Amino acid sequence: MRFLSQTKSFLGRVFSFLSHDIGIDLGTANTLVFVKDKGIVLQEPSVVAIYSQSRKVRAVGLEAKRMLGRTPGNIIALRPMKDGVIADFEVTEAMLRYFIKKASKVMQFVPPRVAIAVPSGITEVERRAVKESAIRAGARDVLLIQEPMAAAIGVGLPIDEPAANMIVDIGGGTTEVAILSLNGVVFSKSIRIGGDELDNAIIDYIKKKYGLIIGERTAEEIKITIGSAAPLNEELSMNIKGRDSIIGLPKTLSISSIEIREALQDALAMIVENIRSALELCPPELSSDLVDRGIVLAGGGSSLRKLDHLLRSATGLPVTPSEDPLRAVANGTGTVLQDLGLWLDE
Repeated sequence: MRFLSQTKSFLGRVFSFLSHDIGIDLGTANTLVFVKDKGIVLQEPSVVAIYSQSRKVRAVGLEAKRMLGRTPGNIIALRPMKDGVIADFEVTEAMLRYFIKKASKVMQFVPPRVAIAVPSGITEVERRAVKESAIRAGARDVLLIQEPMAAAIGVGLPIDEPAANMIVDIGGGTTEVAILSLNGVVFSKSIRIGGDELDNAIIDYIKKKYGLIIGERTAEEIKITIGSAAPLNEELSMNIKGRDSIIGLPKTLSISSIEIREALQDALAMIVENIRSALELCPPELSSDLVDRGIVLAGGGSSLRKLDHLLRSATGLPVTPSEDPLRAVANGTGTVLQDLGLWLDE
């Protein structure tokens, strides 16, 4: 038995030397890949283009995103992740295989160990689906990390201290709210509202108010260009193009940041309510820590203008946007990779 244990340990060290441990932020909107000792080597949209009949992959990532809404009948461009979880297992597996192969140059010799960040609110069935997809895509071992924990590690919060740290991670499909202390999650809540929901709110608003039909890419561009969560010092405007819902012809109109803020208010209100709910359920001893430490924002959705102002007004707490919100979760998985053997299940 001792010989077998020593052999297993020796082989583990050899495999670790020959392969690259990989951290993956498998997001609804974007997938980021962190390779141990190299940093983030890949950041691409979570989009796959497939042939409709054979289901064979035509393109993955940025190339596939360019095809959204512009494909011929024999090709479908889709997002295999929805609300932070797998919606299409076969396509997700193909996407993971592409990203793992692209990130790991020696995968053909020794498959990599992979740490994947997942929403805190996913079910056990969904967790198994992510693990199995990663294994079939070429991973040797798979560790699943809760996204808010990975985000907190990625932005450098002192989560090992006996004091409260609050992270709000707004991704493409979910908003994760968590209070952490002593390397553990004291409270977490996940709602399936994120950047995609904000985009859909813009699409619905413009269609209802102007009878103009726009696509996902246009809605995202509007959100990034003139979107805000609170009034701006100088309001913005932009011209947008779409299809008239009545006559069916192309149409251009000008829209303002005030209108987009109105379109986003319901979705943002749900995010605010989720944060307030977490604060109400926080133990009193930890609540007092948050008066000084406040809330840290992460995730691509937290880049919305004036979001910190909205949350500061709603909670009365200091709110700090992270320096690189889109990469926070991926950087957190990278930190975990430094001691991945300690995190993996025995």
